[in-house]
Amino acid sequence: MHETFHIDIFLVLLMVTAAVAMAVKWVKLPYSISLVIVGLLIGVFHLLPPVEMTPELILLVFLPALLFEASWNIDLKELKENWLAILLLSVPGLVISMAVIAVFMHYAIAMPWAPSFLFGAMISATDPISVLALFRKLGMNKRLTMILEGESLFNDGTAVVLFKLILGAIVASTQFSFVETAGSFAMVVLGGAVIGCALGYAASRITAFFDDHLLEITLTTILAYGAFLVAEQLRVSPVISVVAAGIVMGNYGSRSSMSATTRLAVNSFWEYAAFLVNSLVFLLIGLQVKFDLLQKYLIPIAVAILAIMVARAFVVYGLTPFFSSATAPIPWKWRHLLWWGALRGSLCMALALSLPIGLEFREQILITTFGVVLFTLLVPGLSIEPIVKLLKMNPVDSSLLRYKELKSVQMTNSKALDFLDGLLRQGAVTQNAYDLLQAEIVVSQQTTRSSMDELHVADTSIQQLEFTEVKRQLLEIKKDYLVMLAKEGLLDQDSLDKLKLEIDEEIHRLTMPE
Repeated sequence: MHETFHIDIFLVLLMVTAAVAMAVKWVKLPYSISLVIVGLLIGVFHLLPPVEMTPELILLVFLPALLFEASWNIDLKELKENWLAILLLSVPGLVISMAVIAVFMHYAIAMPWAPSFLFGAMISATDPISVLALFRKLGMNKRLTMILEGESLFNDGTAVVLFKLILGAIVASTQFSFVETAGSFAMVVLGGAVIGCALGYAASRITAFFDDHLLEITLTTILAYGAFLVAEQLRVSPVISVVAAGIVMGNYGSRSSMSATTRLAVNSFWEYAAFLVNSLVFLLIGLQVKFDLLQKYLIPIAVAILAIMVARAFVVYGLTPFFSSATAPIPWKWRHLLWWGALRGSLCMALALSLPIGLEFREQILITTFGVVLFTLLVPGLSIEPIVKLLKMNPVDSSLLRYKELKSVQMTNSKALDFLDGLLRQGAVTQNAYDLLQAEIVVSQQTTRSSMDELHVADTSIQQLEFTEVKRQLLEIKKDYLVMLAKEGLLDQDSLDKLKLEIDEEIHRLTMPE
């Protein structure tokens, strides 16, 4: 870590992120973009000593945590349902984007072909964290959210592999060969996937031998960083390795080898880790901006911004017909959001910072990258919510919202009643006070139940939703109990696998669209 990144500055940055997180509760700005703006202000007014964002800090410390948390939480079923869209956007889509950007940079500002392709590879990786957060807040379509998130996860790996292959050819002064590069690319990506899946499976099996949330949090941390480092040593894609390990552990290990309580603890840990890392990354992005250099390279930055927007249009509008069908259409409104919501972030900056000193056009590429990242965060990032509302894509089902509110009230009433019963058993409340308080809660329960029944009659889809949600929860409880029986030696492994597979198939049937 850079020598200026001392513990006292780290503590100050944490205080800033906490203050911004509290402020955005009242200020209608995305949290991540608010951090960038605050970072810009801190840098302009020199409120902190210089803090540099080094490639080691991003690639070795921050990136594995971000990738693992995202892949741990990704739903494998939804991923499989949208695999074609994600594959096309993250592999051929990124290659097309790289080529279009390279053409712009070469012909518009006379940048040689090699650095043009290098810049195209690094700047094509999307990082739509703030957009995804907004989509979830607004209750946007899950398929659209999955496509954007899946593309972001996997095109990081594509971008890093292409970047390293092109940079290696430039440094070695070798002639670029498309066939050789394509072969190397396939080997590196597939190698990373195999390593990640193997490590994820091994960690999942190890987890089955104990039920200790602290040990299992430690194991997932070792898996996240171990998958990255092992892949680096074996010269395959560390990004793909971490993503594959996270998907296996999140969809297999967490379900087959962890109790519900442990899974909740691990989820909470990675949720906090991602929050902390994302907060620091976006704050550091704001701190890195040097306005004098941005002004110096204003024309290349403007050309690059135009290039990424045109390239993204080629990718989205050109490739969506290949994965849009009558049964699973990609509406034009979705395409507009996929185009405009493809923000750039920390990975682009880390790759730019990792360029070797003395490389031709290094400063121009570095500052242009910073300028593009800043533009996408502040312009598309801030305008995506108004565009969503303008396109009328934020579905607000008043009946569904009311049902969720009533269900929450009913659950809190039940919790309060359980607590009150406990106080009576402990002798901490008199019978008279208990009777009065119980009567209040029971009246609230009856009123809420009556309102929920009325909603069921008015909207049958709510009744179906309730049935599906509760049945899925019951199936998950059954699966957790089977795991406990196996750990106690009351069920052998083959029988456990068979019974869990039957439950998984039932869950799959339950969640399949009709």
